[in-house]
Amino acid sequence: MNYLSLGKDELLQKKEQLQKEYDGFKARGLQLNMARGKPCKEQLDLSMPMLEILHSKAGMTASTGEDCRNYGLTDGLPEMKALFAQMMEVEPENVIVGGNSSLNMMFDTVSCAMTHGFGGCTPWGKQATIKFLCPAPGYDRHFAVSQYFGMEMIPIEMTPQGPDMDAVEKWVKDPQVKGIWCVPKYSNPQGYTYSDETVRRFAALEPAAADFRIFWDNAYCVHELTDTPDVLLSLWDECKKVHHEDLAIFFASTSKITFPGAGVAALAASEANLKVIREHLSFQTIGPDKLNQLRHIYYLADMDGVHLQMERHRQILEPKFATVISKLESQLGGTGIASWTNPKGGYFVSVDVLEGCAKRVVELCKNAGVVLTGAGATYPYGKDPADSNIRVAPTYPPVEELEVAMDLFCLSVQLAAVEKLLKA
Repeated sequence: MNYLSLGKDELLQKKEQLQKEYDGFKARGLQLNMARGKPCKEQLDLSMPMLEILHSKAGMTASTGEDCRNYGLTDGLPEMKALFAQMMEVEPENVIVGGNSSLNMMFDTVSCAMTHGFGGCTPWGKQATIKFLCPAPGYDRHFAVSQYFGMEMIPIEMTPQGPDMDAVEKWVKDPQVKGIWCVPKYSNPQGYTYSDETVRRFAALEPAAADFRIFWDNAYCVHELTDTPDVLLSLWDECKKVHHEDLAIFFASTSKITFPGAGVAALAASEANLKVIREHLSFQTIGPDKLNQLRHIYYLADMDGVHLQMERHRQILEPKFATVISKLESQLGGTGIASWTNPKGGYFVSVDVLEGCAKRVVELCKNAGVVLTGAGATYPYGKDPADSNIRVAPTYPPVEELEVAMDLFCLSVQLAAVEKLLKA
């Protein structure tokens, strides 16, 4: 049934039917949460052997001979640097291994730029206006960092090939534009992977600001859901080809590989950028948690171990994503009031509902006991100009709860659309 072709009487009849179904959901007293892309208990259980692994190994000594229980090795264990280098497709000597959070490392890097600057330029915090490009829909925590530091956020439309590069190339001509947030593989929330052309255009950027930096967040670079995963061209290699090594700073973590709250994070950058970042770190810490790095090295060992671990995650997650897509197709397909992505990896499905209805859908779900990510969260300042995008996070609930939640979600999309069409 295409809702857009229904007359007023048909819409009123449909609204009455949908309202009865909705009232039935409210009477069930549901308490389900799909607000964030958190790993479920079964995923967390995969890494439990890592907590005992230090007791079963011969020692606490790094390959450098240093005791991992002590201070030192500010850049991280060589083996951990090598593993992240493979994950991010960079060189080990250009990697710094940090604590448990790549978001923390991104925040610190922005903070460093604010107080001390990059490229010998005036620190961002001492410049009159700082602008940051924000592909949208995008990652709300990226936008929150920019907002915290008082930056003016510029929305850049996301396409299946990545950010609108015509817009990016136009905006970087403004010397007040200092950077862009990127989740290049299985983007949050749409699950898009940047095309080869997009990556090459990023590498070839000629920003007016010498301190412009691309924040390349490899949050989902190994998070596959199919046998035919997307392949992301190496921005590091492309930047080197055109001698733009200083342009990008890369980030990654094991947060959704092992434990989100006790993983390992890393960044990679050119030697010029690392010089600034290392000085910043030298005043901030005497060294990272090397015992946790050692656990990860013993447990994951190498990229083969990472891929094996991610295959275990896939076995848990693939049925959940299949449930979401199946519900959307069977209940909203052909209605004309919703569209969605079907990603090959990552942690989210992006749903676009009828313009002006996203907040109402989230409200209807919440009132019936299912909490979703807030409407607008995927846009700078929390303002979706079309009020249409909703990020669906399938990972945390069990499949049986997910089925119920998606039934309510699809019903709420239909009810919100009918309400909107009746007002038209």
